[in-house]
Amino acid sequence: MLQIPEHKIPIVEIKTGFDVRIFIKREDLIHPTISGNKFWKLLFNVNQYLESKPENPLLITFGGAFSNHIASVSAFGKEFGIPTIGIIRGNELKNNWQDNPTLSEASKNGMQFFFVSREDYQNKEQLTQKFLEQYPNSLIIPEGGSNEMAVKGVQYMLGNDTKDFDYLCTAVGTGGTIAGISRFAEEHQNVIGIKVVKDNSLENTISEWSRRKNFELIDADEHRYGKISDENVRFINWFYNEYQVPLDPIYTGKMMQKIFDLAEKGFFQKDSKILMFHTGGLQAIKGANQFLKSKGREPIAE
Repeated sequence: MLQIPEHKIPIVEIKTGFDVRIFIKREDLIHPTISGNKFWKLLFNVNQYLESKPENPLLITFGGAFSNHIASVSAFGKEFGIPTIGIIRGNELKNNWQDNPTLSEASKNGMQFFFVSREDYQNKEQLTQKFLEQYPNSLIIPEGGSNEMAVKGVQYMLGNDTKDFDYLCTAVGTGGTIAGISRFAEEHQNVIGIKVVKDNSLENTISEWSRRKNFELIDADEHRYGKISDENVRFINWFYNEYQVPLDPIYTGKMMQKIFDLAEKGFFQKDSKILMFHTGGLQAIKGANQFLKSKGREPIAE
């Protein structure tokens, strides 16, 4: 069985001129290559799988060309000696994936790829059935890693060091992280999720996993998944220069920019303590910069 790490994750105060105190928990430092919340989501899924003592264990999951989830699953497999397969959205990548920094690194970690069309990728139930027939002893992890076991794993992002905060904030993609934070938060804590995707079903999904009504979802200023605005790049670079904390352009950069905007507008109760979770994903910066530089746009500081 895989063990829960014992080292303490730092919580850093972000000094601002607002009438609230803002802190960030550096979950991106949980592991050198298994990033942030992905570590906790995967740990409990894989432990439950390994309890069944599968013959020839194999991890299979889904993701796009720059997916932090794909990167993390491949790193997880390498770390713990479990083969991995990535079902990748976009069969146009089949012949040039070596130029993609995320997929190139995942391949170095031992991950095999199956490229599918964007249309076929939408039918994950059919793909899951196909791969289960081919690899009946495998564990198929959903895109983003969110499910009931992932929600249970996220509880370890909370502890004695998070109990005194009034607000707990995270970026929201597939909903597993905020559901775990919501389920295991203290009674007095308000949970805020900054949505980086357009998905009207998220609130119901999170409610089913969380079983509580202590959370609120707020759209990021740019909530088209993977869309990178010049304004957000400037914010990420400013934030790094100001606080020496790197942010990714898909999740944490958008979350932090929105939290600052909300604090400036008086959304949070005066003198309250706000904790934001840095959920990792910094590997996406290389891919983002590859795109930004090709368009002659300002890159993200690395």
